[in-house]
Amino acid sequence: MKEYNSPSAETMSSGHVLDSPADNLTEQVEGDSRKQELPAVPDMDPSEDTGFTVKIQAPGTEPTDFQVSPLAMVQEIKQVLMDREETCCRTCFSLQLNGVTLDNFTHLRSIPGLQEGSILRVVEEPYTFREVRIHLRHIRDLLKSLDLTDGYNGVEGSSPSFLSCVTEECLEENSKPKRKGEGLKQMSCSPPDHILPGSKERLLVPLLPHTNSGKSSGCLKVLTMSSWNPPPGNRKMHGDLMYLNVVTMEDRHFSITASSRGFYVNQSTTSSFNPKPANPSVLSHALLDLLGHISPVFKKNFSALLKRRGSTHPFERIATPFQVFSWTAPALDHTMDCVRAEDVISFRLGYEEHVPALARDWNEELQTTRELPKKTVTDRLMRDRAVFKANSDFVSTATRGAMAVVDGNVMPINPSEEPRQQMFIWSNIFFSLGFDVRDQYRDLGGEAAAHAAPLLDLNGVRAYWAVDQEGLFLIGTVVIDYSGYRVTAQTIVPGILERHQEQSVVYGSIDFGKTVVSDDRYLELLDKPSKKLRVQRHLVLNKDDTAVELCSSVEHKGIVGNDGRRYILDLLFTFPPDLNFLPVEGEDLDPVCPHLGFPKLHPHRLVCLRQELIDAFVEQRYQVFMENISKSTEHDREIAKAVGTSAIKSDPITTPQLPSTTVTPQDQDTEHHSLKNVPVNNIQQGSSIKHVFSSLGDAFDIHFNPNVFCAGVRFPKESTEDIQKQKQQLKEAAVFLISNQIPAFMKSCLAHTSMPTDGVTLTEALHQHGINIRYLGTVLEYTEKIPQKERLDHVYRIALCELITRCAKHLFKTYLLAVEPSALSASVSHFLNCFLGSFADAGVIQQNDKLASRRRSRRRRSRASVGGAVTSWSYLTPTDLWGAIRAEAQEYFHYSLPCGSIEEAVDKCRLQRITLLREIAIKTGFQILLREYQFDSEDKTVFTEDDILNIFPVVKHISPRSSDALYLLRCGQSRVQQGCLKEGCELINQALGLFTNVYGALHQDVCICLRLLGRIHYILGDYSEALSHQQRAVLISERVLGLEHPNTIQEYKHLGLYCFAGGQSVTALRLLYRARYLMLLVCGDDHPEMALLDSKIGLVLHSMMACDLSLKFLEDALVLTSKYQGPSSLKLAQSHHLLAKVHESKGDFRAALTHEKERYGIYRKQVGEAHEKTQESSEYLKHLTHQAVILQKTMNWIYKTGSDTNIPPFNLNSPSRVWIMEQLNLITGIVLIPLSNRDLEKLRTDAQKTSQLTRNDVQSVEDLQGAV
Repeated sequence: MKEYNSPSAETMSSGHVLDSPADNLTEQVEGDSRKQELPAVPDMDPSEDTGFTVKIQAPGTEPTDFQVSPLAMVQEIKQVLMDREETCCRTCFSLQLNGVTLDNFTHLRSIPGLQEGSILRVVEEPYTFREVRIHLRHIRDLLKSLDLTDGYNGVEGSSPSFLSCVTEECLEENSKPKRKGEGLKQMSCSPPDHILPGSKERLLVPLLPHTNSGKSSGCLKVLTMSSWNPPPGNRKMHGDLMYLNVVTMEDRHFSITASSRGFYVNQSTTSSFNPKPANPSVLSHALLDLLGHISPVFKKNFSALLKRRGSTHPFERIATPFQVFSWTAPALDHTMDCVRAEDVISFRLGYEEHVPALARDWNEELQTTRELPKKTVTDRLMRDRAVFKANSDFVSTATRGAMAVVDGNVMPINPSEEPRQQMFIWSNIFFSLGFDVRDQYRDLGGEAAAHAAPLLDLNGVRAYWAVDQEGLFLIGTVVIDYSGYRVTAQTIVPGILERHQEQSVVYGSIDFGKTVVSDDRYLELLDKPSKKLRVQRHLVLNKDDTAVELCSSVEHKGIVGNDGRRYILDLLFTFPPDLNFLPVEGEDLDPVCPHLGFPKLHPHRLVCLRQELIDAFVEQRYQVFMENISKSTEHDREIAKAVGTSAIKSDPITTPQLPSTTVTPQDQDTEHHSLKNVPVNNIQQGSSIKHVFSSLGDAFDIHFNPNVFCAGVRFPKESTEDIQKQKQQLKEAAVFLISNQIPAFMKSCLAHTSMPTDGVTLTEALHQHGINIRYLGTVLEYTEKIPQKERLDHVYRIALCELITRCAKHLFKTYLLAVEPSALSASVSHFLNCFLGSFADAGVIQQNDKLASRRRSRRRRSRASVGGAVTSWSYLTPTDLWGAIRAEAQEYFHYSLPCGSIEEAVDKCRLQRITLLREIAIKTGFQILLREYQFDSEDKTVFTEDDILNIFPVVKHISPRSSDALYLLRCGQSRVQQGCLKEGCELINQALGLFTNVYGALHQDVCICLRLLGRIHYILGDYSEALSHQQRAVLISERVLGLEHPNTIQEYKHLGLYCFAGGQSVTALRLLYRARYLMLLVCGDDHPEMALLDSKIGLVLHSMMACDLSLKFLEDALVLTSKYQGPSSLKLAQSHHLLAKVHESKGDFRAALTHEKERYGIYRKQVGEAHEKTQESSEYLKHLTHQAVILQKTMNWIYKTGSDTNIPPFNLNSPSRVWIMEQLNLITGIVLIPLSNRDLEKLRTDAQKTSQLTRNDVQSVEDLQGAV
C-alpha cells in the first residue's frame, strides 16, 4: 500500500516556492481566531520537529549517519532504508535500540533513550507468507524502477516525467555560468522544423521523448511463482512458504524456495517436485543476494541499474496521491510479471475485499478522521494528513471498484433487476449506475438528469465539506466515467441498507417535497453551513398543511446512522436554480434576458448557479450598497451614529473601515451586523438600494431559497411576500450572470488577466467568474459580436474546440454503450475516424480474432440491452456524426456550429485535429498509440483498432486541502507583494512544510509553493536556488497534472528563464523549445502567450548570435503582439526594439532603423516626447543612423577602390548578457531587487532552518510512500 503522507516528508523534501494571481486559490480560511493565530505559525512546540542524527548499522556494514525528524515513525525509517542502494535488498527486518525491538508505528519522539548519536541496528527477521509477497513486490519495483510501463498503464500512482530527458543534464550541477560560446559547441541552436514559426506540422511522437534510461539492460528473463505452490503440509513443517521459478539472462532455469529463513535453490523442475536444497546449497536472507550469486549477469546489470536509479530525481519515482492517466503511450512490450498477475487475481477481482476481515470500513475511516481534534495547528496538521490519506485511498479503491463493476466482475445486490437498475457493494463501497431507474428523474429530464445528478451531488458534498461543520457528516463520494458508464461510488451509512428510506430520513423529503420532516438538531447543525453557502432559512408546508422549518433544499436528507452520527445526503440542490435555463410558467425575467434569448430550454432541469457566482453577486451588491450609502448626506450621519462611527460634518462616509475589496462573502455575517439596526426606510435611495437587501428587510444579508421554484413545494401564506422577494433575488442573480459576469470574463481575456490555453483552463476561467459550462454557446456568441473580435481569436477557437469535443463526448457515451467488449478497440477507432478523418468511407476494418461462441457474457447482454443491436455502432458515418454534433450543440449549448465536418472545422474555424484528438481523449479516457497520424489522408482511415491501447476511468472527487497551509501561503504572497521578501519567503517556506507534511511531496499546492520560492530567489539573484526549486516544480507538474498541461508549460518557461540566468543557455533553449512544442500541440501558434514565448526564445538565440534564427521567432512575436495587444501597444514597441537590436547585430541597419522608428512613434504617441523611453529610442535612432552612415561609407570606398585591405574590420558587437536579462525580465514582468551577499546568505539560512534537513535527504521522500 502506497503512502505519501509523512510527518517527516516536510523535512525530507528540500523543495521550497511564489505564485501568480492566476492560480486558483480561492478557498476561504475560517474564523478570525485562526487568522490571528497563524501568522506567527503555529502553536506547536518548535522542538517537536527539530531534526537530529542517529546512526544506522546494517549487518556487515559500518554505521552510517541518518538525519530524522521526531515526528517520523519507525516504519518510515525502514522505508528509507529499503530505498537506499546499500540496503535496498532487505524488506523483512526490524530496528533495535539497545537490544529492544522498536514498534513500526511508534513516533521517534516517543522512544525512550533515543537521542542524538544513538545507534539503531538492522536485525533480519523470519519471513512469513505476507513478508515474502512484500519482498517480491519490492524486488519487482526495483527491477522496473526505470521502466515507464506502469506510468503509461496508470497503475500504482505512476506517471511519466521527461524533464531530465529534455535537459539531458543535471540542472543543479551545472548552474554555474559558462563562457560565451560554450553552449554553441554543445548543440546546434536550431530546433526541429516542426517547432519553427510558420510550421504547420503538429507531431505527436515528440510528446514522449525517447529516453535510454527507460530501457535498462535486462537483469532477469523470468521471475514467476511456481506451479508447485502452495507447499504441501510436510514442507510447511520445514518452513517452506512459496516456490518461485527463475530464468536468468544466461538462460539457466532455477526453482527457488522462499522459506521462513530466507531463499535457496531447490531441486524441483517443471515436471518433478524435489524441494531439497540444490548443491551447493546457499541460503540468502534476501532474494537479490541469491540471484546475484547464481547469475553473474544479474549481479552486473542490477548494480548498473541501481546506479542509474540513484541518479534520477526522487520526484520521478514517488507515487502520486491520485492516479494520473496518459492519453497516449508508445507500443509497450508485455512481459511476464508475477506481481502484476497476483494483483489481477487477488485485488482487481476483489477477492480479498470480499473477505470481511480484510475489507476496510471506508465510512468509518472517513468519519473518524473528520472527528479528530482541530484546536491547535498540530492537531489540524495531523487531522488534515489523516483526512487526505483516507480520502485518496478511498478514491483509489472506488475507482478500481467502478471499473470492476462495469467490466462485470462484481455481483449485483439485486441480480434479478435489469442491468440498468442493478446496484453493487464491493469493498464496503456502494456503487450505482447513472441511469434513471424507476423514473425517479422523469419530471427533471429523464436520462439526462440522471447523468447530471451525481456531479451535482458531488459539488454539494464538496461545498459542505469545505464548511467543515462539526457534528454534521457527509458520505464519501466519487463519480467515475468509464467505458460509457457513469458510476457513483459512495460510502455506506451504517444501517441504511437495513431500513426503508421512510424510516431512515429524519430531515428533508423523500417524495419531492410532498412530505417534509425536520429536526431541531439538524437545524442547529445546518445553521452554519447555510450561512456560509448563502441558503435562506425558511418554512415549507407539509402534506397536512403544517409549517416545517428548513435551512436547505427539501431534497437534502438527514439520516441518523446506527453509529449515532447525523448524515446529510442527496445534496444535488445545494445551490439555487439558474432561471436562465429553467423556464417557469408565469414568471418573467428581466428584459435583458429575453433580449439575449433567455430563458432557454436545457436537456434537464437540474441547473444550478455556481458558488462563485453567488459570491460575486453578493460582493457586487454589497459594493452597490456601500456606494449608495456614501452618496447620502444627512442620513449618512445617522447611519454612522447607528454603526458606532464618528459623525462626519461634510465629507461622505468612506469605506476603509469596511473595504469592499477585502470583505469576503463569508465575512459579511459578522461585518454587517453593525448595519442590522438601521431601518431600510431611513435610507432615501429608493429601489436602487432596497433591492440589495435580504429578505430580513433590515440588514445586508443576502441568502437564497433553493426551494422557491421547486415543483411540489408549498409555502405558508404568511411567507408570500418573502417568497416573492426571494424569487426576485434569484431573477437578479440570473441577470447578473449574463449582464455582468460574461462581459467581465471577456474583459479579463482582452486584458490577458485570463489566458485560457485549452479546455481545462477555459473551464477553470469560466468557473472562476461563476459561469457554468452550459453558457459556452453564449460565450462564443459574445466573442463573435464583440468589437475587438480579432483580439479574442484564441478564446473563440479554444471555446469552439471545447464545445465540439463536449458534444462528441456526449455522443460517444451513448455510442459506447452499444458496443460489446470484444469490439471496443474497433468501435473507438471507428468513432475517431468519423470524427477526425478525411476518408469519406470510414468503414470498420475489424482485425480481431473471430471466435464463435454460443453464449454471451452478462455484461455483453447489458451493453446490447442498453444500446440496441451490438453492431449498430459500425453504421456510423462522418456525416452522421458531425450532423449529430451540430444537433447536440444546438440542443445543449444553443449554438449553431459554423462547421459541419472536420474539414470545415480545420479550414474555416482554424482548429487543429491533434488538439481535438487530445481533448476528446482526455474527456473520454481512451489511450491511443504514440505515432504520427495522417489526418488528411483521403484514401485510407486514420486510426486502426491497434491504435487504441486502453480506456481509463475519468474520476471526479473532492480534494481535501490544508487550510492552515493555504492561509500561510496567502500571507506569504501578500507580504511579498508589499515588498517584505524575507517575511514572505519564510511564510511560504512554512506553507511548503505544512503542505508536504499533509500531502506528501507530489501535489499541486506544493508545486505552487516551489514556483513562488523559485521566483523569489530569482528576483534576489540567487539563481542556483531558483533552479533547484523550479526543477522540482516542473517535475511535480508533469507527474501530477500531465506532461502537456498548461501549468506544466508555464513551469517549463520559468525554468528556461532561470537556466539562462544561471549561464545554461543551451539547456534554456531546450526547455523553451519544449514549452513551444507543447503550446503548439495544445492550442496552436496563434495565441498571445506564444508571443511572449517567442520573444524569450528570440532573445536567448540573440545572446548566442544566432541572428537569423532569432529573427524568425521575434518576427512571429511581433505579428502576434500586434494582433493581441493592438498597434499602439507599448509591448509592440518593445517587440520592434528587440528586432532592431538583432538587425543591428547582423549589420542590417536599414531594417533596424525601420523597426526602431516604429518603436519611437509608439512611445511618442503614448507617453510623449519628454518621456525617458522616448528619449532612449531617439538616442538609439541616432546611433543606428551613425552606424549606417559608417557602413555606407565603407561600402562606397570598397566599390571605388576595389580593395578592402586598408579598411578596418566592421565591429558587430553581440548583446551583453545584462541587456538580454533586462529584456527577458521585462517580458516576463519581473523586477529585480538587488540584495547584498550578506542578506542573501541570511535568507538562505532562514530557509534552511525552516526546512530542517538538507537537500541531500530529499531522495528519502520516495520511501515514505510505503509507510502506513
